[in-house]
Amino acid sequence: VQLVESGGGLVQPGGSLRLSCTASGFAFSTYSMSWYRQAPGKEHELVAVARSAGDSVVYANAAKGRFTISRDNAKNTVYLRMNSLKSEDTAVYYCKALSPTATTYWGQGTQVTVSS
Repeated sequence: VQLVESGGGLVQPGGSLRLSCTASGFAFSTYSMSWYRQAPGKEHELVAVARSAGDSVVYANAAKGRFTISRDNAKNTVYLRMNSLKSEDTAVYYCKALSPTATTYWGQGTQVTVSS
């Protein structure tokens, strides 16, 4: 089982990034896929969820209106499009896969730094 995140980097305030998380080794389409983040000195926090069924998505308040989660089951990939980035969005971003039976997998994380 692997979850491999990519797309992080350094971006100026107001900029955009698209993160990708490509999965292998499990039935991706049956899993709920989420993005979490952890900033230095802060707790892990949920950013967005794309459920396995239909187009159901959920966003944390900090992500609403700026971030968009999407998934491509044919490519076993979940995306996080981040617009209007702020310095407080600086964190390591992780993707998580959750099965209906609570089996959980995590990626290794990708660093996002928002700074001028």
